[in-house]
Amino acid sequence: MSKKRVGFKLDMTPMVDVGFLLLTFFMLTTQFKPEESVEIALPDSHSNFKLPDVDVITISVGKDSRIFLGFDSQNMRAAVFGDANRLRAGMEVKTEQLANLLVQARTRNPKLRTVIKGDKDTPYEVIEKVMNVLQKVNITRFNLVTNLAKD
Repeated sequence: MSKKRVGFKLDMTPMVDVGFLLLTFFMLTTQFKPEESVEIALPDSHSNFKLPDVDVITISVGKDSRIFLGFDSQNMRAAVFGDANRLRAGMEVKTEQLANLLVQARTRNPKLRTVIKGDKDTPYEVIEKVMNVLQKVNITRFNLVTNLAKD
């Protein structure tokens, strides 16, 4: 005597609900990259050294020689520039303020790594001033951001 096979039906509604809840969660908690504080055309180089992803201080220098200081962490931006500037990518700073702000940031997070983004049309003297300030506050290792040159 053979037993009759019973039909099996699986309700997929709870799994679809969980999928949409996860999708909603990730959409609401994602932090988008803030808009750049200054438009920079990067110079070309043959170096393919990878830049750090986290714990980054970015010093941007525009072609009009204005200097902007930015951090990858919202909490660090709020601590250094004030809570009102938490969402700004970078704040314009004067060369005289740069040393104090860098020391303040490095005391809060000693693991910060420094990156300099300079426009290819920026006068070298401005970049040299920034590097002298870095040397003055004992930041001897930093990266220069460039585009990878196409051969």
